[in-house]
Amino acid sequence: MHFMLKAAAWLRRRAENVLAALLGVMFAAFMVQIVFRYFFNFPTGWTTELTLITWLWLVLWGAAFVVRESEEIRIDLVPSMVSRRTRVIMALIACVAIIVLYVISLPATWSYVTFMKVEKSSYLKIPMNWLYSIYLVFVVAIVVRYLWLLWDLLHGKEPETPDPTKTASGL
Repeated sequence: MHFMLKAAAWLRRRAENVLAALLGVMFAAFMVQIVFRYFFNFPTGWTTELTLITWLWLVLWGAAFVVRESEEIRIDLVPSMVSRRTRVIMALIACVAIIVLYVISLPATWSYVTFMKVEKSSYLKIPMNWLYSIYLVFVVAIVVRYLWLLWDLLHGKEPETPDPTKTASGL
């Protein structure tokens, strides 16, 4: 078990490295765009495209592999007012709903992403199925995450109680 925890921590750090690299590429493309547009009066389309692509990948990669469950933004007004048992039931229902909805959407998502191989991006000529493939990765990662949460809930781990005194509580 110790080895698996170390491996998971190592993988998490690598996912953060990918996120940092995406942010760096996005920032560099944005700066090139500013320089070309305002200093050389020569707007470039590829920088805008690259910025949008990296933003898409940054958001979905981060949501799939970097953002922890406790860091997600959620409205927890109702869960903070109910009993522990009701909170567990609500969490179970939410986990099952998310798993079922994403699994149901997976075949259509796969079909759409693979269909998009016929299109390429305007400037960089990257096949659109490559660009949209991050959504498939995101869906699978979210399903696995919520299966893990469901397992924890079914084995007695209760959801985190909202605490308005914490900085990141959102309350």
